[in-house]
Amino acid sequence: MPTDVSSAAAAAAPPILISLTAFGAAEVRRHGQCWFTQLSHAAGADGVEVRSELLVDAASELPAIARAVRDAGLCVVYSSAEYLWAADGTLDVAALESALAAAKALGAPRLKMAIGGFGPASRHTLAALQGQLDAAKVELVIENDQTPAAGTLPALQDFFSVANGQGIFLGMTFDMGNWHWTGECPLQAAHALAPQVRYVHCKGVQRQPQRWVAVPLAESSAPWRAVLRALPADVPWAIEYPLIGDDLLAVTRREIDQLRSVAARMAGRIRIPS
Repeated sequence: MPTDVSSAAAAAAPPILISLTAFGAAEVRRHGQCWFTQLSHAAGADGVEVRSELLVDAASELPAIARAVRDAGLCVVYSSAEYLWAADGTLDVAALESALAAAKALGAPRLKMAIGGFGPASRHTLAALQGQLDAAKVELVIENDQTPAAGTLPALQDFFSVANGQGIFLGMTFDMGNWHWTGECPLQAAHALAPQVRYVHCKGVQRQPQRWVAVPLAESSAPWRAVLRALPADVPWAIEYPLIGDDLLAVTRREIDQLRSVAARMAGRIRIPS
């Protein structure tokens, strides 16, 4: 019996999620993240990333999204915009507890946050952080954001070195676009941090006169294929670039399909025509 190459490639490809910020803050707040969760499912996504900063009424929205995710069989990540450590290096216990409570209400096994002001004074707080995570049964993945304190390669290498040295392994959300905002090379960062990476934000970038902007990967001026090849092949990828168009369902489906095609080609399952 001939092998179904397309099916084999799909099975090997990483799950494709949609970070709900991709649909634009104003639109997401207007329609609600539950509505966009359902649209993402209809477009073929394997899951969604729910964003704290886009919740209008968390008490009602989180249970509704949880039901939608459960009914659709989607995976879900909760992203908190709060920092784990304050500027003075103290662990922000309130922010952590709030994020863990939201992840529990959502049924999300994975929580994404940035380190904020982690520094030498923070080192003794890592055990308390791990204790909170163990009690909540939630995996924390640390994101490189767009700030010097929490989004540069030296800052993140220092953080992971300290945590690993204490026997505390925390995975990483590798945002491939954010490195440009901090003036660093995403490919260098990918090679350096690949062992920590458990989740990838796929984001193209272009340089405008005064700033960087996020764009679809196909329009990116950065070497995004090389970055993806440098990262683990079996971790989820999330679309975090703008999804805009009159037929938003079709746009979202097209981008998901294109990303799956990229993943399949990188897995060596589909020969790229010469």
